[in-house]
Amino acid sequence: MPPRRGLGRGLDALIASTPEPTTTIRTPEPHDDLVPDGTPFEVDIDRIEANPRQPRQVFDEVAMADLADSIRVHGVLQPLLVSPVPNAGGGLPRYQLIAGERRWQASRMIGMVRVPVSVRVTTPQEWLELALVENVQRSDLNALEAAGAYRQLATDFRMTHEAIGKRVGRSRHTITNTLRLLHLPPSVQQDLRDGDLTEGHARALLALPDSIRQREVASRVIREGLNVRQTEALVKRLLGSVAPPPPNPVETHPVAQRIRSVLGDTTTRVDLIQGRRGGKVVIHYEDDSQLERLYGRLASGPDAPSGPPVSVPEPKLFERRVNDPT
Repeated sequence: MPPRRGLGRGLDALIASTPEPTTTIRTPEPHDDLVPDGTPFEVDIDRIEANPRQPRQVFDEVAMADLADSIRVHGVLQPLLVSPVPNAGGGLPRYQLIAGERRWQASRMIGMVRVPVSVRVTTPQEWLELALVENVQRSDLNALEAAGAYRQLATDFRMTHEAIGKRVGRSRHTITNTLRLLHLPPSVQQDLRDGDLTEGHARALLALPDSIRQREVASRVIREGLNVRQTEALVKRLLGSVAPPPPNPVETHPVAQRIRSVLGDTTTRVDLIQGRRGGKVVIHYEDDSQLERLYGRLASGPDAPSGPPVSVPEPKLFERRVNDPT
């Protein structure tokens, strides 16, 4: 079996100096305003705030209880990574959690008063990257949580799929396919989140042309207990024996990339479908709100200021035909 692909330097690439768990942890004076230098020290747990960009949303209760028991006996062996936050009221400095959400939650569960931390000054983008890399390294994120984090990096920080892949140690192809899971209807996403469907099932459902059939097939897969291979075969039968040629991949066609840039959303799915006598551009959307936002960008241009939604008809996608006589 080939060795599992690593995550490059992972957290070591993002954190200048990560302390070893055996590093001596000092206890500062009550009003010690520590200069962030990576040296671990103890801080009141109530002075730590949650990371608003934490990609992980689901925590296994049994695993959390086990971690809490371990911390009760052995303490927190690896310091939490935190960043200082402005404290308008003065007094003791406060910190925002970057990495170590499970250790922080488990420590609170057992009533710990102080926990070891390592301080680093970061930007909001680094908060998300560090939290994402930590969870990916430990395989703690489900597919939808990872997709949501990738979308944040793409939309909030204008990162390409390739750049995201390099930051988290995944291929561009993996990033793109994971993001596509967000195009599934909410009920199917919930089935995936609940564990009734696997990521493999979800990827097979993406081949279906609309959300109605995706929901119907998802329900059948759960009801009949179909595995991934059986689901793929079912989808293939529903689509017919002769499948249309796949559209040009979004990420590899420069025109599709420029269209997404004009739309102001790098995660919007844009298909360039080539025919023998021209082709068409297909822009996909998830809901009416996104449809109106995309239409406004197309109608007003990329530099138009944001404003109230534009009232438009309700087609399921925009199609702009090129050199198509029909």
